Amino acid sequence: MNPSLSPNPIDDLQQLFTYPFMVNALEAGTIVAVLAGLVGWYVVLRRQTFASHTLSVMAFPGAAGAALAGLPTALGYYVACTAAALAIGRGSRTGRPGRAQGGESAVIGTVQTVGLALGFLFLSLNQAVLGGPETLLFGTFLGITRGQVLTLALVAVAALGALAGLARPLLFASVDREVARASGVPVVLLDGLFLLILGLAIAATSQLTGALLVFALLVAPPAAAQRLTARPLAGLVLTVVLALVTVWLGLAIAYFSIYPVGFYVSTIAFVVYVLARVISSRPPHRPPHGPPHRPPHLGRHH
Repeated sequence: MNPSLSPNPIDDLQQLFTYPFMVNALEAGTIVAVLAGLVGWYVVLRRQTFASHTLSVMAFPGAAGAALAGLPTALGYYVACTAAALAIGRGSRTGRPGRAQGGESAVIGTVQTVGLALGFLFLSLNQAVLGGPETLLFGTFLGITRGQVLTLALVAVAALGALAGLARPLLFASVDREVARASGVPVVLLDGLFLLILGLAIAATSQLTGALLVFALLVAPPAAAQRLTARPLAGLVLTVVLALVTVWLGLAIAYFSIYPVGFYVSTIAFVVYVLARVISSRPPHRPPHGPPHRPPHLGRHH
């Protein structure tokens, strides 16, 4: 099969729904976009992009290790990302606000270094994986089965259900951590639970975008939405819309191309973010006759 664009866009659109593997990819992409968008909105708000990048990197040794052991690569994604989330959450706990950020960064950097080293070790030990490591790193929509789609749906429901239960206190702790702590909100527990939800979201997203480019889908649409609106509900809705557009366009273009879907998803996500910055940086609209004049003085004449 060598799909190619035709002069009729309707025929091209119908091609996307002709083959079961593409239907599975579109369904999986929709699930991933909603999950990554909603979780990513909190990632950007909480300034945890470094942690999300490290967890996405950990998907690489997880998949490579699972392939080496003869296990499904999806299982490796979930195990490695969950273990890394637990390690980051446990290693960055501290009672001193002044040292929290530095300690967390050190732990995250250490986890990332160890993860990359293990990933390349597993690749070197498994010659079968060496034939196509770009699939692990940059993703593919080929070979996504109905079973994987159902698994993604179950993981998304569990992760988003947990996120919905934590939404209000998590938003409070994300906006003003110290006030939330003083008000009795268990911010340390929230940190650990959110990292677990983030690990699940990244493991699910990595199966479509690859281990290295999940960062673009997890961060770019939420960052673009937060540039355009500061209201939480509007920002969450806009994030999901931008993530869906990014994934759907990326899959559609990749179907007619020889390059991996992760490249197109990351490129479209970057363009979306740049457009959001341009729109948000435009000066406010002024009346056509310039600034309003000061009304004439209606008091007594002197």
